[in-house]
Amino acid sequence: MKITSKAPCRVDVAGGTLDIWPLYLYHANAVTVNFAVDRYASCVLETRRDRRIVFSSKDLGGEERFESLAALQAASKYRLPLPAYLVKFFAPASGLALETDSEAPVGGGIAGSSTLIIAIVSCLNRLAGGPYNPEQLREVSQNIEAQIIRVPTGSQDYYPALYGGVNAIELGPAGIVRQAIPVDIEDFNERVVLAFTGAPRNSGINNWEVMKAHIQGNRRVIRNFDQIAAIAHAMRGALEKSDWGEAGRLLREEWTHRRRNVPGITTPLIDRLVQVTRRVGATGAKVCGAGGGGCVFFLVERGAKQRVAASIQREGARVLDVQVAREGARTELSH
Repeated sequence: MKITSKAPCRVDVAGGTLDIWPLYLYHANAVTVNFAVDRYASCVLETRRDRRIVFSSKDLGGEERFESLAALQAASKYRLPLPAYLVKFFAPASGLALETDSEAPVGGGIAGSSTLIIAIVSCLNRLAGGPYNPEQLREVSQNIEAQIIRVPTGSQDYYPALYGGVNAIELGPAGIVRQAIPVDIEDFNERVVLAFTGAPRNSGINNWEVMKAHIQGNRRVIRNFDQIAAIAHAMRGALEKSDWGEAGRLLREEWTHRRRNVPGITTPLIDRLVQVTRRVGATGAKVCGAGGGGCVFFLVERGAKQRVAASIQREGARVLDVQVAREGARTELSH
């Protein structure tokens, strides 16, 4: 049996970090806005006649082998932890070979790891006969990623991978609900530019530091998250109305508050890109994910996409040719 799957990565537009429990419980109208892009993570799973479990990663160039599921479960650490932890959880009855690949740049901040997890669990869930629905798969994926990285994880990254499109992730006491935002995708594609500035430097910049400051009662951080929550709520409304001028203004405001929370989220190159692209038609910009490098999302005026891309390349960053991915994870079975 052969099962293949692929899932799209995401760009976070507003309200990131609020999706980490319990932060969203402390802010009214908490929502995270994001969209899926056509950079994919993929998985190919083939069952084996023996008991061996074999992992390989095309993008990382790594491989790992175990004589059986019991040998995998007994190992204390893994060269390829994502497939290892997920196979441990699903505990397949047969041996298998699992090959993964990712089109996300390493350290890009576009949820490459979370998206890869969705691709893998889609294959393993299909192999198991589909015991988990999409929301259950999201919860399994989020919990296992937290086991791997050893810090709390947010919920937003898994929804674009599962569903595609433009999303509002509603966060509250009753739980988490994903709502599709009705956007003219063709029009939106003309307003999206994504640039990769290079892998982030190793300086401890991550959501965990911000979360700890919030939980410990840092008033400055709490006030900024109040603002970020309000901006994300307004961003959802602007996208629903296709009010692109307001969306650009809100994106600039969101980035301002992000920088106040963690000054190291930006770099000299990112600051320069934000400045030069404003002159040629970008209405707003922000880093993707935790920042310190990685990808930067630019919202641009219709007709300005090529000018903005050219100015980014002149500054030494790489423009990633992306469009909104309309569909989420897709899985196919063959014998």
